[in-house]
Amino acid sequence: MPRLMWREEIETTTIKGKFEDDAAKTAEEVAAEGEFLKEPPAPPRPGHRVLKLGDIAGRESGGLMVLLVAVGALTLFSEEFLTGSNLSNLARQVAIFGIIAVGQLLVILTSGIDLSVGSVLGLSGAVTAQLLVAGWPMPIALLVGILLGSVLGIVNGLLVTEAKLPPFIATLGMLGIARGAVLVITDAKTVQPLPEGFQTLANGTVVGIPNLLLVAVVVTVLVHFVLTRTVFGRYIYAVGSNPESARLAGVPVKLVIISVYAISASLAGLGGVLLTSRLGAGIPTAGTGFELNAIAACVIGGASLFGAKGSALGAATGALIMGVLNNGGNLLAINAFYLQIAIGVLILVAVGFDQLNTRSQARA
Repeated sequence: MPRLMWREEIETTTIKGKFEDDAAKTAEEVAAEGEFLKEPPAPPRPGHRVLKLGDIAGRESGGLMVLLVAVGALTLFSEEFLTGSNLSNLARQVAIFGIIAVGQLLVILTSGIDLSVGSVLGLSGAVTAQLLVAGWPMPIALLVGILLGSVLGIVNGLLVTEAKLPPFIATLGMLGIARGAVLVITDAKTVQPLPEGFQTLANGTVVGIPNLLLVAVVVTVLVHFVLTRTVFGRYIYAVGSNPESARLAGVPVKLVIISVYAISASLAGLGGVLLTSRLGAGIPTAGTGFELNAIAACVIGGASLFGAKGSALGAATGALIMGVLNNGGNLLAINAFYLQIAIGVLILVAVGFDQLNTRSQARA
């Protein structure tokens, strides 16, 4: 039986390699394609670039400029400004503000705020004074005063992390509690007299340098080292930038927040002990308004109230600016009310510049 064969033409496709395609192209096509795929030339890099103050000092450049202008103006208009006695007095005034401001900075970097540092300072100082009057050894009394601040700071951190209270409300409540407690335990009376050795702690000098200034410098350098050279410092900036992203990345957000409030209150307690030593008495109203000065120093020094921006050196610079303005106002017999206006204007200008920089970076 004959076989039936059905034949149908099948379309075939020839697959060509890259080199065959290139070979089939004309020289003009290849040249045109090369010009199209070629990356645009990089802009020429200038051989020399002028460094600006912002490149060297970062966010603290604005504060440094204000400080230089203020110091220069006071040097010209007051002959007493650069005297040794005035500079020593200025260092003692600024030191306590600087210590509190550096502690406040840690809280601000996490997008928080601590309104209780002034009251914690007053309570720690009054408790230390009472213990000294009662005959306690000076080292133990000092340690109790600082630890008391630490405990109150831990409570602030727990209120923020566990009770989910806004930092403003939690620390505002602690402000009232601490201030009321110091008025109760002292019966609103000054605690004195205090031992002479305790008063020498803040009023003494080392090689002509006030002890308070040395303590402030050590605290500032330590906090600067923590923020720039340790993992905990990176955690603080991460929490202030985006706490949820930090948590997903493995950062112990709650522990970091509690720690910064504890450190801030501990430094406030240290400031209270030093202020009590400097005044030679435990004053119930000591530290009133210090929390606002600490926040102002941080903002003037380049810190952002939205968190994750700022440095310990900037906070110390802001405290120094406020101290120089107050000292200069006293030397020039300027009404203190005008100085308050000037500091308020500085705060508004600093925050305004921060907002402008943030918007310009976002557009870029």
